[in-house]
Amino acid sequence: MSTAPGSALRWLARWPLAWLHRLGDAVGWLAFALSPTYRERFVSNARQAGLGPDEYKPAVAQAGRLVMELALLWMRPVDESILPLVRWTGEQVILDALALGRGVVFLTPHIGCFEVTAQAYAERFGAEYGPITVLFRPARKPWLRPLVSDARVRPGLATAPATLAGVRQMIRALRRGEAVGLLPDQVPPDGLGVWAPFFGKPAYTMTLAARLIQQTGAVPLVAWGERLDNGAGYIVHVAPFAQPAALASPIPSESAAAVNAAMEALIRECPQQYMWGYHRYKAPARRAPGAD
Repeated sequence: MSTAPGSALRWLARWPLAWLHRLGDAVGWLAFALSPTYRERFVSNARQAGLGPDEYKPAVAQAGRLVMELALLWMRPVDESILPLVRWTGEQVILDALALGRGVVFLTPHIGCFEVTAQAYAERFGAEYGPITVLFRPARKPWLRPLVSDARVRPGLATAPATLAGVRQMIRALRRGEAVGLLPDQVPPDGLGVWAPFFGKPAYTMTLAARLIQQTGAVPLVAWGERLDNGAGYIVHVAPFAQPAALASPIPSESAAAVNAAMEALIRECPQQYMWGYHRYKAPARRAPGAD
């Protein structure tokens, strides 16, 4: 990677994680201070979830840590393992699901370090159980697209674009008994979602998770990567989906509501690490709440 951003990220990738997180604290608060739009959305979303300042303000710095740790996660050498920085809770849950041979759908909201969950799975389980295929949306800025695309090419980790071809790729992976990963609180393109409550407010919600499970019989699991203090690494938490039967509903709004409820439960475990500044309640073009 010869571009200036790529060179900068490679330089930062050599920093200790604790240093990256300290720099991230400053980045997070600087963005919060300088962008009224971001600040207003951050506070509004957190208040919609019933949080007070003491509960959501730590997430300001955590958002900056997310940005800065990407240098390590994306640009470290391919042969440099992430596993020394990772601990697991629920590892047996993964093994039990994989043993069924039906494939696994990991559902992860924008909380903690969601990039590390896929990389840790790829290293820990990829050689024996096949790669994990993660859904991604290409970066909006043209200069950033090759950087992000190249950074996510790692052993045991495959990527699928948020297109019909990408959905087919994920279905094939599940039918091989492999795993796929989604961020189900990501706002889908127009026509690929339904309106469902998220912390009591209508949010345009993807239907892909339920469709994948309905078409393949895959096992749904929830997962997230907790970011530890002082650069101590991460804990990848994995648990069964609380209401798997709800994902079988033929009514898309019902299955989407079940997914949102599961994501809410995860976020309430650690609201200090959720990306409250994410534009979760954005409406796709020509799509108004209730217009399904």
